[in-house]
Amino acid sequence: TLYGLQVNQDPFGLVVCRQRGGRVLLNTTVAPLFFTDQFLQISTSLPSHFISGLGEHLSPLFLDTAWTRVTLWNRDMAPAPHVNLYGSHPFYLVMEDDGSAHGVFLLNSNAMDVLLQPSPALTWRTTGGILDFYIFLGPDPKSVVRQYLDVVGFPFMPPYWGLGFHLCRWGYSSTDITRQVVANMTAARFPLDVQWNDLDYADAKRDFTFNKKSFKDYPQMVRDFHSRGLRYIMIVDAGISSSGPPGTYKPYDEGLKRGVFIHNATGQPLIGKVWPGPTAFPDFTNPKTHEWWHDMVKDFHEQVPFDGMWLDMNEPSNFVEGSQDGCPNNNLEHPPYVPGVFGGRLQAGTICASSQQYLSSHYNLHSLYGLTQAIASHRSAWGSCHSSCTAWGMQSWERASVGRHWVVGSMPCVPSAEVLLFNLFGVPLVGADICGFLGDTSEELCVRWTQLGAFYPFMRNHNDHGTRPQEPYAFSPPAQAAMRSALRLRYSLLPFLYTLFHRAHSVGDTVARPLFLEFPTDPNTWALDRQLLWGGGLLVTPVLEAGQTKVSGYFPAGTWYSLAGDSTIHSKGQWVLLPAPLDTINVHVRAGHILPLQEPAFSTAQSRGKGMALLVALTLDGFARGDLFWDDGDSWETFERGDYTEILFLASNDAVLSQLLRASAHLDGVLLEAVTVLACGSARGRTPLGCDTAGLCPGWLSPSFSPQVLSVPVSLPMWEQFVISWS
Repeated sequence: TLYGLQVNQDPFGLVVCRQRGGRVLLNTTVAPLFFTDQFLQISTSLPSHFISGLGEHLSPLFLDTAWTRVTLWNRDMAPAPHVNLYGSHPFYLVMEDDGSAHGVFLLNSNAMDVLLQPSPALTWRTTGGILDFYIFLGPDPKSVVRQYLDVVGFPFMPPYWGLGFHLCRWGYSSTDITRQVVANMTAARFPLDVQWNDLDYADAKRDFTFNKKSFKDYPQMVRDFHSRGLRYIMIVDAGISSSGPPGTYKPYDEGLKRGVFIHNATGQPLIGKVWPGPTAFPDFTNPKTHEWWHDMVKDFHEQVPFDGMWLDMNEPSNFVEGSQDGCPNNNLEHPPYVPGVFGGRLQAGTICASSQQYLSSHYNLHSLYGLTQAIASHRSAWGSCHSSCTAWGMQSWERASVGRHWVVGSMPCVPSAEVLLFNLFGVPLVGADICGFLGDTSEELCVRWTQLGAFYPFMRNHNDHGTRPQEPYAFSPPAQAAMRSALRLRYSLLPFLYTLFHRAHSVGDTVARPLFLEFPTDPNTWALDRQLLWGGGLLVTPVLEAGQTKVSGYFPAGTWYSLAGDSTIHSKGQWVLLPAPLDTINVHVRAGHILPLQEPAFSTAQSRGKGMALLVALTLDGFARGDLFWDDGDSWETFERGDYTEILFLASNDAVLSQLLRASAHLDGVLLEAVTVLACGSARGRTPLGCDTAGLCPGWLSPSFSPQVLSVPVSLPMWEQFVISWS
């Protein structure tokens, strides 16, 4: 076995250690166990201070063990340090001193505190449920994440268009304005895949309605977007307006008739207050609610052929404390132990803890609300849209947002940390609001954030009403050029990114990856959250402050080629000062990797048919590999049905070849048009002898820099195996 287990009966305690080496991973004998009706406490020692996880919070990648309290209880509020935020992920990963790692998951949905102590140690305090622990032995951090995802489920596979550029704003107050935004993006030659609307579209801010004046041609607008290859997503809040006269608002009338709403202590629908005013809250643990929700989604989709729903306010958020009538005075509203929730009470910013749902009290189910809504929405989208219409929500079934940030003078590096943390939680389709939601951006920092955002797995620019415009076309020509370059770079990398998402969906890999996940035996990588990896092969070193033209980046041991092919770093594990003018984001390819690329266009609908290329980054001994996953980019479960193409690419000092692992018709007509080989060491100075293809091999370029670059223009069907050789 991989572990040893010691059980002490009096006092009760568990000790879990690695069989090899005997390192103790869990030791609950360090403090007493408390197990009462509404207060459970258990403590353990930790083998190191390097602990990551326990989301969602505004925090660095690794937590501070000096008496830090982490509170889990979903809350809708602008991110601030040391408070509970939108989601709860009671999972942590610990790095051990030899580079091994282990993880612990507490399957418990109640409000809880996790107390970190400098010994180091950790204490769980939860207000109910049971202590149902999963311990993941790794032994490396990537294995820990996969083992965790084996329990909670692998991520969903996003549609290809979901990886394009998304644009939104609270304040697009009519179809005319929304159409003009799209026209401006086109005129300024910016890629755009998905246009969004915030609540502006809705009639009196009510779900499943649209304003018949300012959005009178709303359905036609969406159809017009589709005719141009664009997709459309609108916000859908969790609360359902309850204030209209009977017979005037079907979602509430029908929900009341079917009994789908959360109840108060008297058995009536609990009424809170959100954007439309008095509001009832669907109980998504009730099977009847799933049927009702499906019907509402289907009815609205028949009017407005949207491509996705933005699930918001599903913590659930409430503008009054508990309900309009307050909350009962009982032990669920006032438990003997209240974790450190913002506001000091469980009902602060949400509904009464004692309100009743189909499965249990809200006290037990609160932090599952967003997840249960996402599950219901996923099923509704499946039944209503017939392709990959989906729900873009705040929970792990779909997409996550890491909050609304802006800091004058610098971009907060914490959103980068949260993007990395959500990948550890199994939510890879994640990104912050590019250029910030709150307050006015500056041109320079919006450029820098767009460059970083080009490497968020989910890329959306979104901001608040009343703030200065921050669409890419709203800035000066030099700023637009820098943003356009960043977007085109992202679009050229989408085949590689889509393949990473396939790996996440099929085997539990991460997409945006902290460096310690790939280089666990290098302690210098453990706390790095200002750089990120895409998979194991692409390193991004962004600028996060104003007024900077250089940036320091850490390069783990190995050979790293700049993505542009104009420099090489042979690192022993060291910091490097990189030039970073405003029009540049530093991206490096790790030797040993092959990246599939595609000519960028103004949408993925256009780019998917364009020519592809391979970027081959050879190791010093002349090896590289990569792969490509390709389906129709739109349908559900193509992997599960076997309706996809998968290609393995291998390269040596004198050849690159493809192996067709699975074939489908989805790559028909797509040509491989270029192969670029980056090499040093044994490959230096070689010249190509020839290719068994129709393409010409022009020879090694002779740059005044390292690496050596071989550029091979070809014209080969991607759906057929090939070999290109040189000597």
